[in-house]
Order: sequence, then C-alpha cells, then structure tokens
Amino acid sequence: MKRIKTYLWLQFVAIVFLAGCHTNQHRVPADTAKNIMPLTPGDRLPQICLNDSKGKTFNLNDSISKKPAVLIFYRGGWCPFCTEHLAGLQSVAPELITLGYQLIAISPDRPALLAPLSQEKGLNYKLLSDSSMKVGTAMGIAFRLDDATFKKYKTSYNIDIEADSGYTHHLLPVPAVFIVGTDGIVKYTYTDPNYKERLSPELILKVAKRNVE
Repeated sequence: MKRIKTYLWLQFVAIVFLAGCHTNQHRVPADTAKNIMPLTPGDRLPQICLNDSKGKTFNLNDSISKKPAVLIFYRGGWCPFCTEHLAGLQSVAPELITLGYQLIAISPDRPALLAPLSQEKGLNYKLLSDSSMKVGTAMGIAFRLDDATFKKYKTSYNIDIEADSGYTHHLLPVPAVFIVGTDGIVKYTYTDPNYKERLSPELILKVAKRNVE
C-alpha cells in the first residue's frame, strides 16, 4: 500500500510539473513568412518550456519572472545570417546583463546542435531548442517552408532542416526579437519576413534601455 501511495504521488507531481510546462497552443503556423501574426506589445507570453543544450527542460516563464529577457528567435545554425547576428550580439550582451536582462536565443535546432554553435561563435549567452516549433507557433512567428524551397535547401545547399530539428514539420521561425518584462508582458516586438534583414545589436540595446524595469 505504501508503495502504491508513493507511486501515485510521483505521478501527481509529474502531472503538475508537465502542466506547468505546457505551451498554450491556440495558434497555427502561417503558410508563408509574410503571413505571420506575432505577439505584440501588451500581449502576455504563453507558457513556454524549451530544452537546453543538454536536453534539460528550461522553464522560460519561471526564468523571466525573476529577470526580464531579450529573446532572439533565429532559423538555425545552418543560416549564415542568423549566426552572424548571434555573434554580433556578443558586443552588447555585457551591457544587457548590466541593465538586468537575460539574453536568450531560440531556434528549431535540436539540443545537440546548440553547444557546437555556441562554442564556434564564442557565445556567452543561453541558446535553447524549440525543435517541435510549438513555441514559435505560440509566439505567432512560425511558418511552413514550401516544398520547393525545402528541396532546394537540401539538394543545392545541403541544408536539411528535418535532420537539424529532428522533425518533419518543415516549420521555421521568422527571425524575431521580443523584450519581455518580469510580469510576462511583451514590451517590444520586431520581426521581418526577409530573413536577411536583422535588428542591429546596437538598436536592440537602445530599445532594451527604453524598456528597462
């Protein structure tokens, strides 16, 4: 009887934990990058749990409740525009931290690909995996890569987004920047369907200063 009670208690704890990490999924991915509908200032961050480079669960909401965040969504380590942007953020990361922010970059890359990219680019901030793209979808920035482009990436450029994410959903995020306060409210949003256009690190820092708590 004691073992049964212990087993039931552990099941209850697991259910509560998983419920706290459940990403609210009321949105669907857009059909193209131009048709996304991202969260905007005043919106509340959905419940978000992601995986770190070791595959461990990271509760983003809990982390942000303690410290505001600058969230960077990028397409993956295979994208040179993304990796250049991530490397450029190193120049403002120390000042963002001094302002009280945490800097976090999120992509569809599976956890095993995060550490190599971080080491290669010398990144000293956290990278997280949204390989299922549930979070990107909930944030309103996910879109499905069309079949022709998926095939072109794979055959012409040796880019296999299925292998990188571990999923066959063919979903990518439109590169985005969100600033979120400790109250879980989005303070600032930037997206651009043109993946070659990014918000400069200097401008991100300027906006972060305007929204510091």
